[in-house]
Amino acid sequence: MLAVVCHGKKDLRVEAQPNRALAADEVRVSVAFGGICGSDLHYYHRGAVGDFAVREPLVLGHEISGHIIELGSAVSGLTVGSKAALNPSKPCLQCHYCRDGRSNLCSNMYFLGSAGRFPHVQGGFAQQLILRQDQIIPVPATTDLLMLSVAEPLSVGLHAVKRAGNVFGKRVLVTGSGPIGDIEDHPLQVAREQIGVHYTHNVAREPTALDMYAANGGYFDIALEASGSREALQSLFSCLKRGSRIVQLGMLPPGSTPLPINLLQTRELELVGAFRAHDEFALAVQLLVAGTVDATPVLSGTFALAQAQAAFEQAGDRSRNVKLHLALT
Repeated sequence: MLAVVCHGKKDLRVEAQPNRALAADEVRVSVAFGGICGSDLHYYHRGAVGDFAVREPLVLGHEISGHIIELGSAVSGLTVGSKAALNPSKPCLQCHYCRDGRSNLCSNMYFLGSAGRFPHVQGGFAQQLILRQDQIIPVPATTDLLMLSVAEPLSVGLHAVKRAGNVFGKRVLVTGSGPIGDIEDHPLQVAREQIGVHYTHNVAREPTALDMYAANGGYFDIALEASGSREALQSLFSCLKRGSRIVQLGMLPPGSTPLPINLLQTRELELVGAFRAHDEFALAVQLLVAGTVDATPVLSGTFALAQAQAAFEQAGDRSRNVKLHLALT
């Protein structure tokens, strides 16, 4: 089978990969679509995501959907030929985090397309993929598999909102628009005109745009930092009212990030992390299948597997794209 393999910074190749027989609890799938995530772009452009550096050839990709093509001997409840959502998380299911309902914090997690452990966990930008049975969620035959591949990033957003607490009736600030935080006008326009965001500011052109929210002791109740920018995180503290919460969702680059600790203390602000997702993946699938969430505004285009290099180059152009996908089969 063919797969999209990152060998390091700016070194992306479409290469043949070995296949193997299934274990009893495993399922072989044909991957239909894969969304190019911000982490995939970081591996391609920088050779690393945060502290996770590429140390061996790595098949990228974790935002995927497809068809079931083979079942292990102990697998039940799934049918060959069915369409399916494919969860990139493979927690151990045994550690105390998993037993406590926080499998995203699993101490022995295998997450598709990640250099966070060595040997790396090979990803889903491949024509075929083997997953554990619990990573497969069958969906109706009428399901749009391109739309379904957005389930993973949607689940990450849902988990971040859960970490934020009760958001109803609250004033919420999101730094970073689109699947990877940025300061381009195009994704901000999509957020404003097609997704329902009330106001947007491009701080690259308006560096003082947030100053108005710092007046009178702050304006927002909740902030979701989705850009992975130190400057964005630091800008939030003065915009928040006393007793507010910041959810750090974007992965910051390695190195120190100075924080206004006195302001954090005296205004009793809360800074919490949000990492991947737990049961929000199943919720994301449900919302997409039911049409409750329409992911169409973020679908910017699809490239064939053989065009992976061009797709990655174009995906980094946020002036034209929100999210690009690979058609893998």
